[in-house]
Amino acid sequence: MSEASNPGQYIQHHLEHLSLNLKTFTLGAGGGFWTLNLDTLIVSVIIGILVFGTLRFAANRMTEVPGKLQNLAEILVGFIDRTVHEIYHHKTTFMPSLALTLFLWIFFMNAMDLLPVDFLPTVLGFFGIPHFKSVPTADPNATFAMSFTVFFLIIFFNFKAKKHRLLKEMLTFPFGPYLFPINFLFRIIEECVKPLSLALRLFGNMFAGELIFILIAIMPWWIQWPPGAIWAIFHILVITLQAFLFMMLTIIYLSMAHEGH
Repeated sequence: MSEASNPGQYIQHHLEHLSLNLKTFTLGAGGGFWTLNLDTLIVSVIIGILVFGTLRFAANRMTEVPGKLQNLAEILVGFIDRTVHEIYHHKTTFMPSLALTLFLWIFFMNAMDLLPVDFLPTVLGFFGIPHFKSVPTADPNATFAMSFTVFFLIIFFNFKAKKHRLLKEMLTFPFGPYLFPINFLFRIIEECVKPLSLALRLFGNMFAGELIFILIAIMPWWIQWPPGAIWAIFHILVITLQAFLFMMLTIIYLSMAHEGH
């Protein structure tokens, strides 16, 4: 922690985004509707390019005698494919691809939390960048963007699978046709809760993990290492579990949309 700042200022500094005001096109820390969090956007795009570029590289160089990278890719793809088809009982190539994309992208965005708290802000500070948050999933804008994308897929699969039966299902389930206003209200609430649960669960866990790392960084340097190491080891489980949960819930919601009641 910088000697020139008190703990409150230090925490506040690390919780501020590198933002671009879309009205004035000025950089700084802040928020609002017309503000774009550049750090979230930049890190998530770079991670996406690196992760899926690596998978593309492995796919283009597949051989009969696989190397370490090909082995790892085949194990991961096979695991995701089996997991998806245990839930989604229809022939599809889209679902495993979506699940693999979500799991890997979210996992590596979460894993940015394992970098030392001051590493990227200090390095970028030499280039005049005052604020930089390196964990995209600790930004609700990113988690809600992903969850809303899933929400639109849920709506699409509902219409694709049920067509005219969708309205009948919304009006008659679960209490029968005579209570259609309550049925319809419950269905709207049920569908709206899905993206909220996806976004808030991921954001809440990653924001809390990031905050704990910041609080550990406030401690004197000679006592930071034991709690930091313990929390980092435990956090590996957290970042993996959160990526897996987001993937699984997405497939479950899309399966529910396809199957119906």
